[in-house]
Amino acid sequence: MKVYEYQAKALFANYGLPVDNSILCRTVDEAVEAYKKLGGERAVVKAQVHTGGRGKAGGVKVANGEAEVKQYATQILGMDIKGFTVDRVLVGEAINIASEYYVSIVIDRKSKSAILMLSREGGMDIEAVAKNTPEKIVKIPIDPLIGLPTFKAREAAFKLFDDMALVKQAIPVLQNLYRLFVEKDASLAEINPLVVTGEGNLKAIDAKMTFDNNALFRHPDIFEMFEPTEDEKKEQAAKEKGFSYVNLGGEIGCMVNGAGLAMATMDMIKLYGGNPANFLDIGGSSNPTKIVEAMKLLLSDKHVKVVLINIFGGITRCDDVAKGLIEAFKMIDINMPIVIRLTGTNETEGRELLKGTKFNVAHTMGEAGKMAVELASKC
Repeated sequence: MKVYEYQAKALFANYGLPVDNSILCRTVDEAVEAYKKLGGERAVVKAQVHTGGRGKAGGVKVANGEAEVKQYATQILGMDIKGFTVDRVLVGEAINIASEYYVSIVIDRKSKSAILMLSREGGMDIEAVAKNTPEKIVKIPIDPLIGLPTFKAREAAFKLFDDMALVKQAIPVLQNLYRLFVEKDASLAEINPLVVTGEGNLKAIDAKMTFDNNALFRHPDIFEMFEPTEDEKKEQAAKEKGFSYVNLGGEIGCMVNGAGLAMATMDMIKLYGGNPANFLDIGGSSNPTKIVEAMKLLLSDKHVKVVLINIFGGITRCDDVAKGLIEAFKMIDINMPIVIRLTGTNETEGRELLKGTKFNVAHTMGEAGKMAVELASKC
């Protein structure tokens, strides 16, 4: 689960992290009032969306005076940034930035722990730094049994700063960021940039956090911040119906039983030059009603041109699945090409039942993938 910058900053402030003063605004008039309330000559107007790259997209502007605040708020509100429409902005004090740094804590599967990532090259181009000069990013695994004691935080701070005064300021910043990360079951806590001001103080002028969905039941305060996108609403609805669904934006809709087989199916589609529209694991059921619901979910995606149904019959028999599919599609009026591959228990009987139907029946997984990609290219 993602939260907006202003929400992450509120959490930062609660944990003693030095954030800049800022006010959330949903209208141009609110932005102007926020500027007046902040009291400075300059202010920053920042789009609030669940994606990065706001600065490069024109969603972050430094305003010199009330007129520019009004101008930039008007420009940014309603702007589209990577498919997200801006419906709110954060108006904050303009900080006198001397230098920028990068700090984050993420889950690292390799070390099976949280990992502290640091760089002296913070700011908008951190992705380019990671790609072109990865040696400039320091990674420090955090032992969950030890955490981030002062000696470890001091060692990390020296990776960022040479000035002892800044090291002393950074130690509690790193410790509090880790405490927030652990106590709120986060999967990411990022400050980019962490800046040194002209006065020699550290400030977190941007904040990014994501949280483990499986732990939200422990954090009602975090769950209250949840504002799902349309795709997330679909995923939640699918979960309530017993499916595992993730939208991927391609043109070949996948309906598969088993997460591993679903992953392999997506890889196969890519191998033959296509793009999977989704990950959809319907489980072991051959219930026609469940298949209908899964198909409705696939068809709600306007990008889908072909549906590929890939079923491995283990405990679930392929002839039962075939009967379920036939019954299900009596309830759905669909002209879209459908490719079906059945293998496993009673696969011969299952394929026999599908003869003479409108389904395109494949015998192997490779044949099914190739057929689906070819049909999608003709649509």
